[in-house]
Amino acid sequence: MKTRLFYILSAAALSLAVSSCTKKFDPSSYAPALNIGGYTSSKEVASASLVAHWAFDGSLIDSVSKVSGVSTSTSFAAGTKGNALQGSSAGYVVSDTPTEVQKLKSFTTTLWFNSELNTGATGLIDIANSAAGWGNLVIFLENGGDADNGVIQFRVNNNGVLTQSENFKVPGIWKKWTHLALSYDQVSSTFIIYINGGKLKALTVPNNGPLTFQNATKMVFGTLQFQTTPSLTTAGNKESWAANLTGKLDEVRIYNKALTADEIGALSKLESKGK
Repeated sequence: MKTRLFYILSAAALSLAVSSCTKKFDPSSYAPALNIGGYTSSKEVASASLVAHWAFDGSLIDSVSKVSGVSTSTSFAAGTKGNALQGSSAGYVVSDTPTEVQKLKSFTTTLWFNSELNTGATGLIDIANSAAGWGNLVIFLENGGDADNGVIQFRVNNNGVLTQSENFKVPGIWKKWTHLALSYDQVSSTFIIYINGGKLKALTVPNNGPLTFQNATKMVFGTLQFQTTPSLTTAGNKESWAANLTGKLDEVRIYNKALTADEIGALSKLESKGK
């Protein structure tokens, strides 16, 4: 009887020991690693061509050049990855323009924004031209949007010749994160704008060739170059038709080449997943 009882107690103890060491089954632990277009992280996309990156993860520092921006009435809030730059009606960030950005010949700029309907032309990023009315590279929310549609425009200065895009109407972009990318290829003289990883429009400027920015020592996030105090350009000051970004800006990247559509699509998807 004692022997039988011993075996029963031993079996019970063994069962308890095994169950205590066995982890609860987690199906996600068996899922394959995330892989989008051959990339598992946004850091891997065209990494050799990345010349500036502002993650705004609690800092105003470009992680590539180590140049730091200066805030006027901005803060940080939840972003697509970590934190994002939170703007205000009087807010913006001014930075020295990294040397490699000043020397761009071809480029891709990518960013995320989250905004309500803008009430004035609202700069997202502006590489200033201190002697001209418009900056060297300007991406902004143009006037003319409505509750259902936003209007996006870009302007690029090439050695004093200004390229102005048409107004791109984009539906359903308010109050949520939107990924925007603009590329330029000096060989084809073609600009391409992308929304959420998909191509929106291409613009070819015959014989535009390699870019030459002028007086590009400063840049601003969250407004246009002439809306800062003091103005970043001697050619103008604050305008009643312009405004500051009251929403959020995140993950601003600048590359020294025109990324492919696949690279931009992968970057958008990876960042949207916090990778």
